Amino acid sequence: MDSMSSDRPDPVAIKIMIAGGFGVGKTTLVGAISEIRTLRTESAMTARSEGVDDTGLVPQKTTTTVAMDFGRITLREGLSIYLFGTPGQNRFWFMWDELATGALGAVVLADTRRLSDCFAAVDYFEQRGLPFLVAVNQFDGARTYEPAKVKNALALEPHVPVLVCDARERESAKRTLVSLVEHVIKEKERTA
Repeated sequence: MDSMSSDRPDPVAIKIMIAGGFGVGKTTLVGAISEIRTLRTESAMTARSEGVDDTGLVPQKTTTTVAMDFGRITLREGLSIYLFGTPGQNRFWFMWDELATGALGAVVLADTRRLSDCFAAVDYFEQRGLPFLVAVNQFDGARTYEPAKVKNALALEPHVPVLVCDARERESAKRTLVSLVEHVIKEKERTA
C-alpha cells in the first residue's frame, strides 16, 4: 500500500446558514451548538448606528455582527456541519451571497415582537431556491404564537416548516438543525 493512500474517505462538510433580522439570536444559536469556540465578527455599536439599528426591543444589545459567525459540529470522523451566522443589518447583506455559496440550507430566526425583520431573509432564500425553515426564537416576555399563525403571517409556502426554538439552549438548537436537514431531504424528494 502506498504511504500516501488511505482507506478513509475525503472529509465532508455540510454548510448551513443561520439568518434573520438584527438582534434575533443568530450569534447566540451558533454559540449554543458549536463544539468549537465560535468565531465572531462582533463590533461595538457606536453612535453611528443610532437611527440605523433599531435597538428598541433589544436595548441590552451593545455589539453587532459585521461579517459572520462561524461554528462547527462534528457528526463523526470526516463529517462536519459548518454553521455560518449572517449579519442582520441590511448594510451588511452584501456578505450573504458569499455565505450562501455551497450552503445545504438555512435557518431563518424570527422574533414575534418584530416579525417583519425576517421578511428579507425569507425572500432571499425563496429567490435563491435554497431550502429553509423558520425558527421562532422564544425571547423572555415575548408573546407566543402557534407556528401555523407565524407561517400565515409570513405568507410562507405550505412546505416551509415553522418551529419554535430557544437559541440559548443547545438541545433546542440541535432540534432546529435536525429539522432543517430533514426538510432539505424532503425538498430534494419533492422537487426530484
